Amino acid sequence: MNIFRRPDYQSDATQFINQLKAAKPELEAQQRQGRGLLWDKQIDRQLSADIQAGQVAQKPYVYGSTEH
Repeated sequence: MNIFRRPDYQSDATQFINQLKAAKPELEAQQRQGRGLLWDKQIDRQLSADIQAGQVAQKPYVYGSTEH
């Protein structure tokens, strides 16, 4: 062991997160479950391509048309 070695530095944020995880061990599982609801989705590529193909091009100036 080196006599000049300093203890490992941990920022206040890291200490807070570690304390929070120690106090609530179920927190990480809840985060994964929430991520599954919002982000981890299967994409239907055929449906996506159909929607993209069915879009109509927007006119250059959408506010106030000269057509009456």
